Amino acid sequence: MKVTFLGTGTSQGIPIIGSDHPVCLSDNPKDKRLRVSVLVEWQNYTYVIDCGPDFRQQMLRANCSKIDGILFTHEHADHTAGLDDIRPFFFRQGEIPVYAHQRVLEQLRLRFDYIFKTENKYPGAPSVIQNEIKNKPFKLQNLTVTPIEGYHYKLQVFGFRFLNFAYLTDMKTIAEAELEKLKNLDVLVVNALREDPHISHFNLAEALEVIAILKPKRTYLTHISHLLGFHDEVQQNLPENVYLSYDGLEIEL
Repeated sequence: MKVTFLGTGTSQGIPIIGSDHPVCLSDNPKDKRLRVSVLVEWQNYTYVIDCGPDFRQQMLRANCSKIDGILFTHEHADHTAGLDDIRPFFFRQGEIPVYAHQRVLEQLRLRFDYIFKTENKYPGAPSVIQNEIKNKPFKLQNLTVTPIEGYHYKLQVFGFRFLNFAYLTDMKTIAEAELEKLKNLDVLVVNALREDPHISHFNLAEALEVIAILKPKRTYLTHISHLLGFHDEVQQNLPENVYLSYDGLEIEL
């Protein structure tokens, strides 16, 4: 399995428009972060987790010409706003499967009604195949995916476990029973917004607490704000086998 970090930034991305914060002015490519998303590939299958406003740019940069489906963690715009840009894939492949909680599918139908409608459809609009996710394992091709339920303040969100790889973003609280699903991981990806506490995201200390409980072999931090600091400086102070992810990073499992 190969995982490509398409974006590792928070909802505004880094740099933030008009900001003169030192991290936003950094020349280090690792300090420039698109909205958070990953590409997961195994055998000949390719899936994207979340489809934010930078989706087109991310697909071009990753040289991705085929996707077998999109998994959504939740409905916020930085995770869903790029859905229209599935059009090139739709024109080549036909309907694109999407996987999401029923609530998220309902939100997508409201925002992208022209994609989901079946009558009087605009001929240039893409189409999707809707797949509702509940908090139980489901199949993607020849692989079983296990949802991990957490809360983003009071909003339910899903993380996903593929074999011994798990991806969590926009988490603030996770029940003990859900953490049990995350034992014996080779790689964990988890959000770590900044050092100061936040109402709806793990800060760095909270993310490190989760890592200490789960003890994965390797962990990559994502959904990173400019307030966490410069990539290279933050990396120097992280525990062993904990890494700050960056856009374009590829890992093999």
